[in-house]
Amino acid sequence: MDSAVARERALDAAEELFYGRGIQSVGMDDIRGASGVSLKRLYQLFPAKEQLVEAYLERRDGRWRGRLAASVERVADPEERILAVFDWLEGWFGEAGFRGCAWINSYGELGATSAPIVAQVRAHKRAFADYLALLVAGAGRPAALAAPLFLLAEGAMVTAGITGSPRPAAEAREAARLLLASC
Repeated sequence: MDSAVARERALDAAEELFYGRGIQSVGMDDIRGASGVSLKRLYQLFPAKEQLVEAYLERRDGRWRGRLAASVERVADPEERILAVFDWLEGWFGEAGFRGCAWINSYGELGATSAPIVAQVRAHKRAFADYLALLVAGAGRPAALAAPLFLLAEGAMVTAGITGSPRPAAEAREAARLLLASC
């Protein structure tokens, strides 16, 4: 198995296991078993578990933000694009296996002990906030709206992860609609 294939298999297994069970409860032997990549090869690719976690979060970030943007870009009206973020979140929250935000979960598990993981989490959240700011600007709305919209989305993520319900996205969407109407 070449390195690229082994890396992808390891990341696929890491994503499934870390997201599904939590980072600290999954060992490299679990990744080996789920991926079919030998421990020797795993440690060649990722000399420390922390590096595997970083790679998992980085890859998931690209996929997550790509899916969000693709969904939002299908909406023609710039203001409706802002609300489409919450529609996309509702769909995500309703997916089988949804277990909350991978970055919030990772921060909760490793934020106190891993500066590289904190950096990954902060970069993801900053990119999401920047994306919302672009949508707000594209709709010709005041830049000050971006921060409360970000907090609505983040609060919906946490609440959906805890409750296991997609409903927080619809509630946050309604709050966002009211916020947009008041400006």
